[in-house]
Amino acid sequence: MASRLLHRHIREQLKDLPCWPLQKEVTHESLVVGAIENAFQLMDEQMARERRGHQVEGGCCALVVVYLLGKVYVANAGDSRAIIVRNGEIIPMSQEFTPETERQRLQLLGFLKPELLGGEFTHLEFPRRVQPKELGQRMLYRDQNMTGWAYKKIELEDLRFPLVCGEGKKARVMATIGVTRGLGDHNLRVCSSTLPIKPFLSCFPEVRVYDLTQYEHCPDDVLVLGTDGLWDVTSDCEVAATVDKVLSAYEPNDPSRYTALAQALVLGARGTPRDRGWRLPNNKLGSGDDISVFIIPLGGPGSYS
Repeated sequence: MASRLLHRHIREQLKDLPCWPLQKEVTHESLVVGAIENAFQLMDEQMARERRGHQVEGGCCALVVVYLLGKVYVANAGDSRAIIVRNGEIIPMSQEFTPETERQRLQLLGFLKPELLGGEFTHLEFPRRVQPKELGQRMLYRDQNMTGWAYKKIELEDLRFPLVCGEGKKARVMATIGVTRGLGDHNLRVCSSTLPIKPFLSCFPEVRVYDLTQYEHCPDDVLVLGTDGLWDVTSDCEVAATVDKVLSAYEPNDPSRYTALAQALVLGARGTPRDRGWRLPNNKLGSGDDISVFIIPLGGPGSYS
């Protein structure tokens, strides 16, 4: 649904941008960013309305690129990633939104609206699950205001399950979902509970802007978009190395070079079949997640612009 309709919402929002001179503090760039953010919210609201009539479940991440007036706008809601590879340099164009990266936002919401925790969860984080025998003892913790750790005396409420738990790919919100921004998931509830998780999930993307007019781009400069299936097993540097290896094997004016690059990245993340499943060259498991990759050239084929 998002792949069919989100770009239409973005287009409609961009059509409404004013053409007259703006107040000094309101830039055209900020209006484009706001239009994209608003489009994501409208898409999420449409999903909420239509799920009732169509019994639509689930949700998705969304990674969007908009080119307008010499600038590239990259909007990310979820755990996909975008990077620019320019003359071998890596320029991050997004960040992943997970329970770990958004811990303080989630904890703040749980602190301000404890009813969302349903008496089942605590907004505080501890290095490990607190045990009943530890009541009255001191343990490290952190709340929504803290980036470091401090000690507190364990109370009865601290025995509740933490709002944010786990590390890395195993980090979860309310022990259920590992992504904190995206579209949909209006019906998602805590396992064996009626407690909704949607209030903690944001549909708003982070939007980063890249000015194409500030640099001279060659045909080997590209914007790489990938789902977490790519990035779980492939680093930014490894992607940049693949960009150089694949594109250098093609003529600069051959448009198929970008398709070949996308295919190489997907196949590289999937690995090759062996006796114990799909494996990477280092014998680690290949990605078992969805692997989707887009390659967007920043310089026209065969030209430097």
